[in-house]
Amino acid sequence: MVEEQTDHSQTIETPDREEMDFDVVIVGAGPAGLSAAIRLKQLDSNINVVVLEKGSEVGAHILSGCVLDPVGLDQLIPEWRDKGAPIKTPVEQDRFLMLGPAGSLRIPNFLMPPLMSNHGAYICSMGNVCRWMAEQAEDLGVEIFPSMACSELVYGESGEVVGVVAGEFGRVRNGKPGPNYEPGMILKGKYVFLSEGARGSLSKQVIANYGLDDDCDVPKFGLGMKEIWEVKPENHRLGQVTHTMGWPLGYKAGGGSFMYHLEDNQVYVGYIVDLSYKNPHLSPYHEFQRWKHHPEIAPVLEGGKRIAYGARVVTKGGFQSIPKAVFPGGALLGCSAGLVNLPRIKGNHNAMLSGIAAAQAAVDALSNKRSGDELGLYDEALRTGPIAKDLKPVRNVAPLTGWLGPLAGLTLGGFDMWVANLIKWNPLGTISHGKTDAEATGHAKDYAQIDYPKPDGVLSFDRLTNVSFSATNHGEEQPSHLLLSDPAIPISYNLPQFDEPAQRYCPAGVYEVIDDETTGQKRFQINSQNCVHCKTCDIKDPSANITWVTPEGGGGPNYPNM
Repeated sequence: MVEEQTDHSQTIETPDREEMDFDVVIVGAGPAGLSAAIRLKQLDSNINVVVLEKGSEVGAHILSGCVLDPVGLDQLIPEWRDKGAPIKTPVEQDRFLMLGPAGSLRIPNFLMPPLMSNHGAYICSMGNVCRWMAEQAEDLGVEIFPSMACSELVYGESGEVVGVVAGEFGRVRNGKPGPNYEPGMILKGKYVFLSEGARGSLSKQVIANYGLDDDCDVPKFGLGMKEIWEVKPENHRLGQVTHTMGWPLGYKAGGGSFMYHLEDNQVYVGYIVDLSYKNPHLSPYHEFQRWKHHPEIAPVLEGGKRIAYGARVVTKGGFQSIPKAVFPGGALLGCSAGLVNLPRIKGNHNAMLSGIAAAQAAVDALSNKRSGDELGLYDEALRTGPIAKDLKPVRNVAPLTGWLGPLAGLTLGGFDMWVANLIKWNPLGTISHGKTDAEATGHAKDYAQIDYPKPDGVLSFDRLTNVSFSATNHGEEQPSHLLLSDPAIPISYNLPQFDEPAQRYCPAGVYEVIDDETTGQKRFQINSQNCVHCKTCDIKDPSANITWVTPEGGGGPNYPNM
């Protein structure tokens, strides 16, 4: 037995863990991690690769729009069409709408920079694409372990990352091992790839431990919420893609919507709210529900039924917010490094390209008998290769929107993108984001409260009802994975200063301020079993008081075809 200091501020005893050795350990079976695994085996079939996925199965935690630019998949598996990839619906029509309370204005496509066109892209479920990619990886000899949450990094004698702890189960509410405790295993690798998605818990640690963000701008995020609807055949427009901005957020908070018509009379409807919003009374979830009642949206959904719901933060910092993507013994892939192209609302193609580039750098290192060092070729590839060419032209849209508001920001950002598209040069240079999303939150006294309409149960729904459509589940006895640095702050500081915005920014109703009948005082309650792993609280809390850590593997949402 060894003593171990946990995140629950107590020293406990845990049994020694068994170890397994691999050449490359990959945390996260998303498009980045799976692309890296596939490319590693394509380049050298003798490399031992393991992919660890915290979801109950591959795809269970994948949530994306998704209009897929196939450039990454074309490079990884050129014959994907012949191999039965679940990518069937090409984009047939692009629509960009400015919404007012009762009407809309369509922006002509010719006014949009060419990079905004979805010609050649596909509407698909990224969860299903990842399930298919996992099959391709396993056919090549990659080992994939679902329900294996990675709770700790393992360091070597020189401070390099040498592995992870995965598969720990059975801690009880106080953080101590329960009667069915399983200590998990240490999976060691000559290199460890972190492809956890936006705001990954281990990625956050290595960024802080190695100062990977010392020379980049602050990270920025948006909260994306999505529902899948089955609509009446007469309301379905196969291959149609619609993006909107304006109502109901207006022009003081950044964000916008998407509506994608895919096969089987299904429609993806979603809303992204920039987490840089100032008004602490704003509820992203209720903005999304209100949006569905707009005259442009409601007729499509009329007579249909919602069949799934989910939420996840997306990175929106752009090129200037990419941290150093390598550290001793590993690399950050995909959204762990922040590779989303915000104006295009696309990141899966860059995630795949990053996995390919990381794999190529690792194979080069392994062939030269290296391990535990920095994969400099990968970081260079991110900053000079196709990912950089995708992100550099659009790098000013997010900060301009943050500084000037959505309308002025997108107008000036559109000009900047147009010039960059024409002459490969941004006339506005590189604009800084300024504050973090937490720091951007204003004081409650300076903003009016927002009176949201009650959900009607037909087009709009309350949060807990919608969470039931995410199939979210966590073990009742496990400790909360939502940790407070100071348990007093929500009531003593956040409530009087910000009206405790956690009550509203969480899209799953995890956080409540309730009146305690026993004490007669207000109490902050965390319903961690509702958590859909979106990570908003880890980003938006104005006191930076909440830390999201990984719960037991297999918990959280179980998305069917998000």
